[in-house]
Amino acid sequence: MPDSADNLSADMITPTFAIVAGEASGDTLGADLIRALKRLFPDAQFEGIGGPKMIAEGFVSHHQMDRLSVMGFVEPFKRLPELLSIRRDIIRRYKQTKPAAFIGIDSPDFTLRIERALHEEGVKTVHYVSPSVWAWRQGRIKGIKRSVDLMLTLLPFEEDFYQQHGVPVTFVGHPLAGQISRSPDTAAARQQLGLQVDRPVLTIMPGSRGGEVALMGELFLKVAERLLESNSQLQFLIPAANEDRYRQLNEVIAQYPELQVTLIEQQSLLAMEAADAVLLASGTTALEAMLLKKPMVVSYKLGNLTYKLVRPFIKTPFASIPNLLADKMLVPELIQDDATVDSLSAAVVNALDKNARQLLEQRFEELYTQIHLPSGDTAAASISRLISQ
Repeated sequence: MPDSADNLSADMITPTFAIVAGEASGDTLGADLIRALKRLFPDAQFEGIGGPKMIAEGFVSHHQMDRLSVMGFVEPFKRLPELLSIRRDIIRRYKQTKPAAFIGIDSPDFTLRIERALHEEGVKTVHYVSPSVWAWRQGRIKGIKRSVDLMLTLLPFEEDFYQQHGVPVTFVGHPLAGQISRSPDTAAARQQLGLQVDRPVLTIMPGSRGGEVALMGELFLKVAERLLESNSQLQFLIPAANEDRYRQLNEVIAQYPELQVTLIEQQSLLAMEAADAVLLASGTTALEAMLLKKPMVVSYKLGNLTYKLVRPFIKTPFASIPNLLADKMLVPELIQDDATVDSLSAAVVNALDKNARQLLEQRFEELYTQIHLPSGDTAAASISRLISQ
């Protein structure tokens, strides 16, 4: 273990850690972190806001985590009084009973404000999972620097960014790397999904939100239509993120009766495991495809007005995590006006090429090992160093 509690004063041997996680992924990270902190501080107490996985580790949640899990624009606005009340309660509680550290897990719009208020009161503050400040609206780094004593990042290039801006930071690795098999079984995945094992498969992933599917779904199916003209053996598979997206995609697919598309609900990792290549909307899906060592074509479109407003604030040269990790155009990215049926079809044909796939798989394995660290233990050791200062 990189550090221990040996050099801490007696009152820090049994510390209280206040943690706020706002969604299911944060609950998973929080439970892992609690287990790791217990190994350093066996008598520590954990409280704040968390979900069932954290509670199973002995965590005391003062509010239901799902009250923080809001999406879109309308729902957060409708729930604003409740969210503000919860945040005030957390700030008031930990100003009065100062914990050894306050740890905000993701949900930056909610947790960073708490961190700022407690930091000003002398509480050691930690933020786990960097917001995408390195990619756009980099001016936010000034507020982060005034709010946190330690940033825990999932990706190595994020650590570099914070070091450049003088923010204490530790790269802890990405938990997905420990959750996805390093040896995907493509044939077994196809059998499980009722696909023909000996025919190529393109998995199509147009996004998890309704707006994404509206913009990307029809485009991707037009690409499938084009690909079928030159490869009649190609099978198409689409995992819908939830029941609403399933209905939405079913309506889009119905407009292409000549296409035989297998539409399933959820099971996105299994759908990618079954694939020879993946055509996807940019996001975490690209990281999952990389960890499964699947060639991919990354694409994304926004409404024209939205794109014009957002584009000046984007500072990163790449849109997808594989390219950001490699610091080069490892997989094709076709964004906005570049996302045409012709360009996407040509890129998918290249991705399906077996020789190209073998070279890419080797590079993906290197990136896999780069981000596969014991995240909880690495984070806990860094927090231990922080509170012993």
